[in-house]
Amino acid sequence: MNKLKPIDLTFGAVFVCLMAVGANITVWFPMLAVPIGGTSVPLSLQTFFAIIAGFMLGKRLGAFAIITYILIGTAGLPIFAGLQGGPFVLISPTGGFLISFVFVAFFCGWMMEIINKQTITAYTITAIFGVAINYLFGVSYMYLALNTWLELEIGYAIAWAGMIPFLIKDTALSFLSAFFMVQLAKRIPAAWIKAKI
Repeated sequence: MNKLKPIDLTFGAVFVCLMAVGANITVWFPMLAVPIGGTSVPLSLQTFFAIIAGFMLGKRLGAFAIITYILIGTAGLPIFAGLQGGPFVLISPTGGFLISFVFVAFFCGWMMEIINKQTITAYTITAIFGVAINYLFGVSYMYLALNTWLELEIGYAIAWAGMIPFLIKDTALSFLSAFFMVQLAKRIPAAWIKAKI
């Protein structure tokens, strides 16, 4: 990616906002929170927006936008799930999912640079791998958190089983992200897309 332009920073800021909105869907629709291991885990659109950030912004700016979102939330602004903020969110059972979004955005941008084709197949395969990164990192971190500082003694398979509803949702959204990007590519300047992938 070349030197950052004002439009790049604007799109990055938009994704910071989208991540905050995607994290807090359950504020307006509380029935979308699922109880797991004594805690309540909200459904969100963050994985979807992290994937789209990588697709639209490229690996560097996409990852930077997610890092900015995490830093703002860690500083105390209530933009994490459930309108929470502060550093302790990162050591909660779902903190690993937050951290993984940086890698998801980077990976999706990086893969599209390598593939260099704006096809629904390329976007779909990349998005599915993005979801896999999100869950491998996030569930492993959650398992560690539940079994160490929360001392709940939950098995790794149980931790995965509890995430099945979220995994199904995010896998479905990965297909939607591919369709969305193919449609979006028809409506934004081709030169800008090529600069990103």
